[in-house]
Parts: sequence; C-alpha cells; structure tokens
Amino acid sequence: MTPAGKISITVNGEAREIAAGSNIVEMLEQLGVDSQRVAVELNRAIARNPDWTRTTVEPGSQVEIVEFVGGG
Repeated sequence: MTPAGKISITVNGEAREIAAGSNIVEMLEQLGVDSQRVAVELNRAIARNPDWTRTTVEPGSQVEIVEFVGGG
C-alpha cells in the first residue's frame, strides 16, 4: 500500500514510490538522480529530454534510467 499522494513505479527493476502527478524531471529529483547525466526510458519508449517537464509518470510505470559515464 502506498502512502497518500504517492504512486508506485518500477525503476531499473526496483519498486519505488514517488509523488503522484510527478513529471520526469520531478521524478529524477525525488530519486536523487542528476538529470543532466541520464537518459530515461518510460514504459519501453525513450523519453526525449525536451518532453520531460510535460510527461507525467503514471502509477505502475516502468522506468529505466541510464547514467552517462565519462572515461578515457
């Protein structure tokens, strides 16, 4: 059971809770993820960065977050 105002989602195979009505940027903030260094897949579709503030994460969503890593 989720607390009031929260929804359950799956992030990289792990059950997580975020605030209901969150967009992708807000979800990343709640998860402590730097939005400048990631790509996001929402329900098996790549979410384009320009759309993140307009894309609401719905209950039960499947999210994959891939962090960019520099190296050389």
